[in-house]
Amino acid sequence: MKENPAHTLILKNISRYIDLTPLEEQKYLSLLTSITVKNRRFLLKAGDQTSYEYFVTKGCLKVYTLDENGAAHISMFAVEDYWTGDMASFLSKEPTSYFIQATEDATLLGISRTNYELLFKEIPKFERFYRLLYQKSLVNYIRRSNNSISLTAEERYLAFKKKYPKVVNRITQKDLAGYIGITPEFMSKIITKVNKSEKS
Repeated sequence: MKENPAHTLILKNISRYIDLTPLEEQKYLSLLTSITVKNRRFLLKAGDQTSYEYFVTKGCLKVYTLDENGAAHISMFAVEDYWTGDMASFLSKEPTSYFIQATEDATLLGISRTNYELLFKEIPKFERFYRLLYQKSLVNYIRRSNNSISLTAEERYLAFKKKYPKVVNRITQKDLAGYIGITPEFMSKIITKVNKSEKS
């Protein structure tokens, strides 16, 4: 049988946390739904109830909220081998406050809430997997919150560039500014300054 690259990628991601037998792998894959999102289209909008947790197999998406002035505040970019969604909405069944929009044509594997609950009954070790995944997500959130307070905008940009080298060249300066928390104009000045420094 021909190997499915998307399935290979998600199983490799999971193997960092837990070991699955071939039968468990097949059971897990049978619970997933393949989803395609075209560039600029939305996977999720504020007010929607989050029905899936997503794993990106191709493309790039941005996760953001809008303030009262309509400005986007980007909390993360999700590319290949990243998990995304709104965990709080997914678990609580309450409407999300986030938008998830593709910035490139994207394909994802999603697990519905029903299959998520079934998964724990069928393969209990997945409780450990999701616990570790959520812990990692929480640590990243805390670090990002601390950085937004303790680091300058330039330092936040350099930290992002170092941590996500494969992402920085796939997003617009406007979206990068929305993530760093500054205006696009200020973002442009910082990038110019950093580029000059790196060349000298």
